[in-house]
Amino acid sequence: MKAISQDTLGGPDVLHAIDLPKPAPGPTEVLVRVHAAGLNPTDWKHRSTGYLIGEPPFVLGWDVSGVVEAVGRGVAIHKPGDEVFGMLRYPVGHGAFAEYVAAPARTFAPKPAVFDHIQAAAVPLAGLTAWQALVDVAKVREGGEVLVHAAAGGVGHLAVQIAKARGAYVYGTASAGKHDFLRRLGVDEVIDYRSTDFTAACDGLDAVIDTIGGDYGPRSLKVLRPGGVLVSLVSSMEVADLPEQAENRGVRVESMICEPDLSALKSLAALIEAGRLRVAVAAVFPLDELGKAMELGESGRTTGKIVLTVP
Repeated sequence: MKAISQDTLGGPDVLHAIDLPKPAPGPTEVLVRVHAAGLNPTDWKHRSTGYLIGEPPFVLGWDVSGVVEAVGRGVAIHKPGDEVFGMLRYPVGHGAFAEYVAAPARTFAPKPAVFDHIQAAAVPLAGLTAWQALVDVAKVREGGEVLVHAAAGGVGHLAVQIAKARGAYVYGTASAGKHDFLRRLGVDEVIDYRSTDFTAACDGLDAVIDTIGGDYGPRSLKVLRPGGVLVSLVSSMEVADLPEQAENRGVRVESMICEPDLSALKSLAALIEAGRLRVAVAAVFPLDELGKAMELGESGRTTGKIVLTVP
């Protein structure tokens, strides 16, 4: 099978096409013919640093939408011909930038019928991150108040919609050019981070979803109510005393990494089928233009997700 790999760490130019043996599904695994693969910021971070996965060679990619080609022994929830979508185990299950992937059957859920493979491939990692942050960690409910940083980004724009579906009042930070997009998604109050200090624009919140890191973590603690939670998805936890700052304010901070989650995937699919969750696809590239796709992603000029198609 064809895949896009790298032999050294570095920029997009280290990526190149290779031929690999087609994988075979083991017990409780399925073999999926990849039709589309989502691109996430973590992909270019791993490409350049090897973060969490070590030295190359490796094939990156975690988001998959495709068709089950074969099933291993003991698989009862999928059969050949099923259209599925899912996230390979992060970080060690990478390999979506290829024609085929073999992974545990419960990595995948039935693809929403109202989405094509391109739309479906844009959802899993970002959608599961948002769901697990809001539902499992922050436990956002009807009437809650939530701030989503970088609300027009891949995780952010899905987090906004999930929070609204949970009945929350949502604040979102973004540049002014993305405000209309966020209002269409349901953001109640949009904050231009370039002209407004978000700590002066909201207060007494139940949860903050931090997709940026740096000083956004300590600053976000200021807008939480007592007992509120900051869910850090990036580098906020690199602020050494952030947990102590949170404790002093009577709030808590949680750092999380997204996990494969069949139940949550099905919940996302149900929202999609109900028309309550849509995905913004910023650009689509063929698999062999992964380098160009990463260059666009790293520019920071996109809204939503970038997706690769696998011929």
